[in-house]
Amino acid sequence: MQRVDEIGNDEHVRGPGDAALTVIEYADFQCPYSARAHAVLRGLDARFGGIRLVYRHLPLAHLHPLAELASEAAEAAASQDRFWEMHDLLFEQQRQITDEQDLAVLAERLDLDSDRFRADVSERRHRARVQADAERARHDGASGTPTFYINGVRYRGDSDRTSLERAFSEALGR
Repeated sequence: MQRVDEIGNDEHVRGPGDAALTVIEYADFQCPYSARAHAVLRGLDARFGGIRLVYRHLPLAHLHPLAELASEAAEAAASQDRFWEMHDLLFEQQRQITDEQDLAVLAERLDLDSDRFRADVSERRHRARVQADAERARHDGASGTPTFYINGVRYRGDSDRTSLERAFSEALGR
């Protein structure tokens, strides 16, 4: 198994490759704390001159019944080169997503091939990818969401703006 900070070619990465901060996030699209962290990370990106964010799925289905399906929907969007757009919508519209049809509406908003998207989700074509991320999470010691690794080091604080801003500053030696 890879080290937590080894980033594969097939991973979802946003931000500059030479960023001073690389944040690996294990998250659940239905977790309210993951949604809060999403907003915080977006707000801190410019403050730190660009953050390299690596997103890995950790759907907590025992807490959030749509978590796995939401992750698979993000992967269905990724198969159409729109992972990050779906990622953002899943967090921003989290409270409005109550069933599979709501996921299809998001796909339509992104102008995805709706038939392909619906087939991907209903046939669970991306389930193995999501499960592989969840298995890697267990290997890496992540059991809750969100879980962060900042420049390869496990972060154990809160996901609010003040806490993450402090952690990023410390990681940069500021």
